[in-house]
Amino acid sequence: MPIILALLSSLVWGLSDFLGGTLSKKRKAIAVIGGSQTFGLTFVSILALGLGVWTLDSTVWVNGIIAGAMGLLGLVGFYTALATGQMGIVAPISSLSALVPVTIGLAQGERPGTLQITGILVALIGVILASGPELNGKVDSRPVFLALFAALTFGFCVYFMAKGGQINPTMTITAMRATQVVLVLVLALAVRSLGGLVRKDVPLLATIGATDAGANVLFAFAAALGLLSVVAVLGSLYPIVTVLLAWWIHKERLMPVQYLGIAVTFTGVGLISLG
Repeated sequence: MPIILALLSSLVWGLSDFLGGTLSKKRKAIAVIGGSQTFGLTFVSILALGLGVWTLDSTVWVNGIIAGAMGLLGLVGFYTALATGQMGIVAPISSLSALVPVTIGLAQGERPGTLQITGILVALIGVILASGPELNGKVDSRPVFLALFAALTFGFCVYFMAKGGQINPTMTITAMRATQVVLVLVLALAVRSLGGLVRKDVPLLATIGATDAGANVLFAFAAALGLLSVVAVLGSLYPIVTVLLAWWIHKERLMPVQYLGIAVTFTGVGLISLG
């Protein structure tokens, strides 16, 4: 079950990131994040109340707040990178975020099976291969730096999300979203701007917010049920979905190494599942 939930979170995250990156090409990244996370907060709050799991547990909220702050920093960097670089290149770099929780999980004594360890390494290599074009100097380095920054902050976000998820996954995501909405609202009031958002953006913002929050909830439940070192890798495969959507809808050209990377990544997923 944790493997299925983690893979589903990657699928939904990939869709959310594609939509968020697309809108960020027309609107300011911070505005897209603020608008979408407001809808995300509404979504998870209703879910928490509906499931009867609403709580003010301090441990859940502390972990959720830290995860929210780290996640917000990562989203700003990630959406800006998506808006200024190729989605099919930027997204895979950000998935290196999995290295942070995987390292922490192993340091804390988690011991995946041999097949799972092999699968983790293969999947990470696959995602790196999928970002191969960035390594040949053909594009601007700024999106690369932003994607690496997003990877680091996302990694810590995932770790604290998982810690809170051990107690209450839904409320951890609610705390995350509340933190992000408050921070963005303070920023919006300070600069007195909505970042160019208009009424016609609302349906897309709502979809981005709901899918991102939904992916967070799926991952938090996966982390609560399985090994962090395993589910973190499976939950970091969202760039493959973003890459394929960018190829299909935006007609972004993929290089042969990216196709190889996608194939290698799925091989890694298979090994993890068999383990």
